[in-house]
Amino acid sequence: MPETFVLIPGAWHGGWAWRPVAQRLRAAGHRAIAFTLPGLTDGEDPRELRLSDAVDYVVAELRRRDLHDVTLVGHSWGGYPISGAAYQVPERIRKLIYWSGFVPADGRPLLEEIPDDHAGLFAQLAEASGNNSVTLPFEAWQQGFIQDAKESVQRLLHSLLVPQPMGYFADGLDIPPVTSLGVPASYVYSTEDISLPAGELAWTPRFPDRLGVTALETPGSHESCFTRPVELADALLKA
Repeated sequence: MPETFVLIPGAWHGGWAWRPVAQRLRAAGHRAIAFTLPGLTDGEDPRELRLSDAVDYVVAELRRRDLHDVTLVGHSWGGYPISGAAYQVPERIRKLIYWSGFVPADGRPLLEEIPDDHAGLFAQLAEASGNNSVTLPFEAWQQGFIQDAKESVQRLLHSLLVPQPMGYFADGLDIPPVTSLGVPASYVYSTEDISLPAGELAWTPRFPDRLGVTALETPGSHESCFTRPVELADALLKA
């Protein structure tokens, strides 16, 4: 039976990042729509944006497009807006899928879910930016996010990334745990994802445990939407 996938990108990305995966989902007979959230279109002003703006945008688009029975997928930071949207319009959501994503808990912002040195770097970059945004340095992205691609590809894709509004990292969600929303949820994990360190702050089992599920594995790095899109799309269909 055909499904409707709504794909929410992670930090620094727009809907364009989902295109290789979306094409695979459509080829399998499904509908796939990728959103670009406020502040993540090139040239937008990120200074006043808060996490609530991202959540409200997802909710507004689901309503504007009259989408129902949606499989809502969030990558990385995208776990925050999909959780907030599911709280507001659970009747429109068939399932939540977190792909190497943050599962919000206890009103904690992303800055409290990452290593202290990462959070400190983000704060320094936002202060130096002049517009309260975070631009991920190439070396950090190359080594920790997309280490499974050729350097020429890494540099091309990094040039497409957009500064992330710091407000998106600094805010938490004042909602009940995702497991209490009455919406089924799954977790997909890229097996070579080293963007978070091993141990208690790793993607797994920390975030799947918050959902009470076992992670479904798919090959590739944190950016396997680019490097292993066929396998990632297949994992989303299985999730």
